[in-house]
Amino acid sequence: MSHARSELRQTDVREIARAAVSPPVKQGILSAIGNTPLVYLSRVSDDLGLRVHAKLELLNPGGSLKDRPALNLIRTALDEGLIDRNTTIIESSSGNLAIGLAQVCRYHGMRFVCVVDTKSTRSNLALLRAYGAEVEVVTDPDPETSELLPARLRRVRELLAELPNSYWPNQYRARANPASHRQTMREIEEQLDGDLDYLVCAAGTLGLLRGAYEHVQERGLRTTIVAVDARGSVTFGKPRHKRVIPGHGSALRSDHYRPDIADVVLHVDDAACVRGCRYLLDREAILAGGSSGAVMSALLQTFDRFRSASNVVVVLCDRGERYVDTIYDDVWAAELLGEPTSRSAR
Repeated sequence: MSHARSELRQTDVREIARAAVSPPVKQGILSAIGNTPLVYLSRVSDDLGLRVHAKLELLNPGGSLKDRPALNLIRTALDEGLIDRNTTIIESSSGNLAIGLAQVCRYHGMRFVCVVDTKSTRSNLALLRAYGAEVEVVTDPDPETSELLPARLRRVRELLAELPNSYWPNQYRARANPASHRQTMREIEEQLDGDLDYLVCAAGTLGLLRGAYEHVQERGLRTTIVAVDARGSVTFGKPRHKRVIPGHGSALRSDHYRPDIADVVLHVDDAACVRGCRYLLDREAILAGGSSGAVMSALLQTFDRFRSASNVVVVLCDRGERYVDTIYDDVWAAELLGEPTSRSAR
């Protein structure tokens, strides 16, 4: 009897120890969205004389930061009675939000029609179809702007008129987009015990930037928000011109924009995105997507403006596997850069 009690006590101790080191079991794949790691980039930090941390949004189950708004857009619409399980979801996306929505819709058994364009990568299109999304590829740009985004949005409106019981979450306008990133910011603040000097993130639909701005204002933080936009994007009033790498920048200004949304705005071109991605891979063995390369390139170009030894967080939005045919392909990259490529940007 004593031996049995001893074994029971040892079992209890093992269970308690396991609970202390392991998070509780989550319910379904959508519960794994968010609460991503924040990792210290020791080699980048040594290079720049800063304390640089990366928020690994690429570890969300759908592979990007856009899993957060995808989940919140659908959850909010369900909670408000705007949609049901028989509704057809229609959205315009260059890739990442589309994949996030495809996963959420597949989980809920909902039909999803995604409007993309010719900039979408082959891997993204394959992922969308694997999740069961119906993909419409817009090939002809808008005649007035010569841009693909306005043409995509026009096709979304046409589909809404054609398909009964259809709904457009509209990441460019819906409050559920930036609202999802209030949680992203809460996580970062907790992970750094509130000691966040600089937040550096890419500008696209401005969901993350708007959520970050609102969190910083509400909490009274002294955080400097640095927005990294694509050269050729119109978001911050620069002239429009052709861009190659998807995932950041925009041909139309999102409704989430406000003039004071960022303290600093930096613009980087496609070549800088490639160099930034390869630098991050070379120094930290992180294979990240194009917007992450933009963020890293912007940091490399301007780190001397930051206060020495500051706590900096860069948001790495998506995985690099989706760019192995472009950014991480030496021939493709050499053609874009006009020079031989290497794995390092410095």
